[in-house]
Amino acid sequence: KTGIKSVALSYSRISLGDVAEKLQLDSPEDAEYIIAKAIRDGVIEAAIDHANGYVQSSDSADIYSTNEPLKAYHDRIRFCLDIHNQSVKAMRFPPKSYNDNLEDAQKQREREQQDLEYAKEIAEEEDDALL
Repeated sequence: KTGIKSVALSYSRISLGDVAEKLQLDSPEDAEYIIAKAIRDGVIEAAIDHANGYVQSSDSADIYSTNEPLKAYHDRIRFCLDIHNQSVKAMRFPPKSYNDNLEDAQKQREREQQDLEYAKEIAEEEDDALL
């Protein structure tokens, strides 16, 4: 299939005998069968002229003459910019009112100290209960 594809891209019109020679096939009939199968499978876009014994490649449409690549590129850029904007929003600092609900460092140290003392009392009670 790769050989047929390269021959179809290289030549717009080529005889079946030349295709058989280039692909090292036994006969032009073998080349005709393989090319017909490749056309049916969608590997190449071509037409076989059985009367004259040649393959005529179809003109492939130039994708870059349409707006399709521009649209695809635009969609990719828009997607990247959306991700950037969302990440910038996620990294913003919380509003000042959020800090009002947080306890200051001194109150936090006192609470942690109480928690440690409470944990020590529980541990001592468990040790006394085991003895």
